[in-house]
Amino acid sequence: MSKRYLIMATALYLSLLPITLGFAGAPDTAAQAAPLPSAASGDAAAKHAKRTACLKEAKAKKLVGAAKTSFVKNCVAVP
Repeated sequence: MSKRYLIMATALYLSLLPITLGFAGAPDTAAQAAPLPSAASGDAAAKHAKRTACLKEAKAKKLVGAAKTSFVKNCVAVP
């Protein structure tokens, strides 16, 4: 009878796996730093706007981890 429970537990685990992987790929909004209030110059505002646009593009492409970091660095560096 324990073999039956093992099969049922494995089936449950495998059915829930895509859901848990979906949560793991979700963006972590708490890790994003808020803009500094002292960065009121136009240059800082332009850099922030460019980075925000790059982050939105990375999100649209569903990039995560190192791929997202690399993409954002390259995107911000492009004039």
